[in-house]
Amino acid sequence: MRSCAALSRFTSILPLLFLLFLPPVFSSSSSSASRPQWMLQRVPVVLPQQTEDRPAPHFLSPARLDVTSPCDPECHKKAPPPSYWDLRRLLAYETLHSNGQLTETAIGIYGYNPSTNTSPAYSSGAPGKAQRSHVRRKRQIFGHDGRFSIAGQNFLLKYPFSVAVKLSTGCSGTLVGDRHVLTAAHCVHDGKNYVKGAQKLRVGFLKPKQRDAQSSSLPSNFTNHVEGGPTPYSPPSNDRMKFQWIRAKRTHVPKGWIKGNANDIGMDYDYALLELKKPHKRRHMKLGVSPPAQRLPGQRVQFSGFDNDRPGQLVYRFCRAGEETSDLLYQHCDAQPGASGSGVYARMWDGRRQRWERKVIGVFSGHQWVERQGASQEFNVAVRITPLKYAQICYWIKGNYVDCREG
Repeated sequence: MRSCAALSRFTSILPLLFLLFLPPVFSSSSSSASRPQWMLQRVPVVLPQQTEDRPAPHFLSPARLDVTSPCDPECHKKAPPPSYWDLRRLLAYETLHSNGQLTETAIGIYGYNPSTNTSPAYSSGAPGKAQRSHVRRKRQIFGHDGRFSIAGQNFLLKYPFSVAVKLSTGCSGTLVGDRHVLTAAHCVHDGKNYVKGAQKLRVGFLKPKQRDAQSSSLPSNFTNHVEGGPTPYSPPSNDRMKFQWIRAKRTHVPKGWIKGNANDIGMDYDYALLELKKPHKRRHMKLGVSPPAQRLPGQRVQFSGFDNDRPGQLVYRFCRAGEETSDLLYQHCDAQPGASGSGVYARMWDGRRQRWERKVIGVFSGHQWVERQGASQEFNVAVRITPLKYAQICYWIKGNYVDCREG
């Protein structure tokens, strides 16, 4: 009877394993064109021009683990596109150093094509702004909770789960370089001030304290949620986890976030990059320019993070992408505060390298709860990596623009 029960549990999670680790299967008549492919494109160049010192921050604001906005998709779509000079101001950035020094860097933009690099303006007075309703922070679960807690070091230390990290301010992040972490700007800056703990920011890598005897088996909490079943969440038997921490050397935050109000249309620039004091020695995930939602495999996005309601556990989820603007992607992926800053990624075919590849195409920002035509609507929102944002983040990582021309 035990063997039958084990077989049943194994069978119930097979779809999830195929989704995570196996390439899609095509018929013999399928051509490479039928595969969802990364479409490489030339991206503009975003270069630093002048750096000046700024007054040292006070680090008094409490960290915000979630960001809300009264501006719905229609509000963002109706906002006028920024001009070239607007973009230069929005993509200028501050750098916070671990010694407390703060600098501001002006940037220049080259090879910019407005037809492929437009984004909604960053303005609290954008036309079409929805009437602000009360903000509901209690939960961000849509229907049955479809999240999966990852247990066992064979899974925790396996790519792509291994790229997820935790910030000491309570958010999540994603490894995008040998010593670089992509996260949400609101995890280190509330729109006006750097948050408490941002100067001594640390990045945590989840590791089991000891080898789990069952780590080679499949996690017991991988239920038939993936098939729409109602089986409730049950915590994994192995909760003996710890974090290994590495200090951040410097943090880059775009001025588009800092100059705006985080509760308005400013979610467009809710991203930041951390540089660690030493290499993390794990495999990282590449950046990619966010494709239109209809080009994503199954129009699906996925991400892993450290949700507050499951302390010490890495939580994975996937869902169908919904509405989108040029800068934001709306979806109903189940998530709780703490998952903010997680890298949203997709897996598609790389025709040049002739292999399947996962790339980070966005940053999970937070929750929107708005009044729209007299009815309440709610969304979870991710900031899309546009060509301009790709050029900026890639330069922060590489330190040159030559390696950042194709995204």
